[in-house]
Amino acid sequence: MNAVIVAVLIMLILSLARVHVVLSLLIGAIAGGLLAGMGLEATLDAFQKGLANGAQIALSYVMLGAFAMAIAYSGLPRTIANVIINRLDGAKSKGNRIKWALIGMLIVMGIMSQNLVPIHIAFIPLIIPPLIVVFNRLHIDRRAIACVLTFGLVTTYMFLPYGFGDIFLNQILLGNINKAGLDTSELNIMTVMTIPSIGMMIGLSIALFISYRKPRHYENRAISSAGEADNASLNSQDNGTKQKYNNVVALIAIVASFAIQLSTGSLLLGAMIGFALFMAFGVIHWRKADAVFNDGLRMMAMIGFIMITAQGFAEVIQSTGHIDSLVHASAEVFAGNKGLAAMAMLFVGLVVTMGIGSSFSTLPIITSIYVPICMAMGFSAAATVALIGAAGALGDAGSPASDSTLGPTMGLNVDGQHNHIYDSVIPTFIHFNIPLLIFGWIAAMVL
Repeated sequence: MNAVIVAVLIMLILSLARVHVVLSLLIGAIAGGLLAGMGLEATLDAFQKGLANGAQIALSYVMLGAFAMAIAYSGLPRTIANVIINRLDGAKSKGNRIKWALIGMLIVMGIMSQNLVPIHIAFIPLIIPPLIVVFNRLHIDRRAIACVLTFGLVTTYMFLPYGFGDIFLNQILLGNINKAGLDTSELNIMTVMTIPSIGMMIGLSIALFISYRKPRHYENRAISSAGEADNASLNSQDNGTKQKYNNVVALIAIVASFAIQLSTGSLLLGAMIGFALFMAFGVIHWRKADAVFNDGLRMMAMIGFIMITAQGFAEVIQSTGHIDSLVHASAEVFAGNKGLAAMAMLFVGLVVTMGIGSSFSTLPIITSIYVPICMAMGFSAAATVALIGAAGALGDAGSPASDSTLGPTMGLNVDGQHNHIYDSVIPTFIHFNIPLLIFGWIAAMVL
């Protein structure tokens, strides 16, 4: 039995049984390591090595959380939410139009979070909690919102070569394929990834217009939003001019953060400078800076911890050496049949990414193995790129350990009415992984 498949299956089964994701990842990693013959000590050593590799990721997420909380403290997200609520109060008959305007807005924000304002999932806790009351009044199924957010996060980086998309498509995907010996200099990456992206669009359409189109009722529970009490106090003491000032500073900080991230390539530095600007312009008093930072830390701590654990899981999976055997076994079984071989490689990508929780980490693992197989079986360069790109992205949506599902849960579960596994993981798995499997296979066959 292949250790990678066993480890991922154990992790998924435990997660579905409502065992905490961190424990599920740890148990799955130990089971996979033992099955591969690594022994308990070597398995734990590999796991701990992976944890160390995840420290930088966690620190970046903490800083992004602090920056996100500073934006929330400024009152900008609440201002946006109040405008929407006021329009809803004044035009009850326009509820359906507001619903689709909200969905469109969230898609645009998801797209911009990967390039124009590359704060990734940090925009979710800024925007979603203030809008929960709007979702409740419009009876919007939050599973649909989870699909919308995940679509914006995943489809953007696998199609648009800017920001995170530049890292995924140009630096990791094409970079590793070129290193493996396949020339991709003549390819237009957006053209190549169009067909897989269409699959994502179809999945989102099914979620919005079929699966979750019916109203779903939620209780109007109190929402505890970090920093909201202080911000409410500030707004009650100051007039609208002060809030306008805060909004302007927030916009300046966002633009500055983006510029720094774009010029240096460091999310950590950009978020840190953005947070500092809030202090420099007096939106956050230096005496309260520590409290706001701690609120951001608490907001992102769970996601950061899961991401660190996922790095440990990924290190064990790679150390087993069973990824190579899984790929080669699949290729041997379907030798000579390009269609079956392509589906097998896509399925392996799905399994690996579901376990690791990061498509960015999956690509370097599978590229060096897939490129020789694709070249030997006669796949074109475009088909090879589309196949490997889709195989890498598969599983990002629908993985319990992926930030593409953890982020939506973080925003939608602020009142305890959105389950991570059953309301984020399963809906995104069904509506995105299945279409991406189909359209990734079509791309490999027709390109």
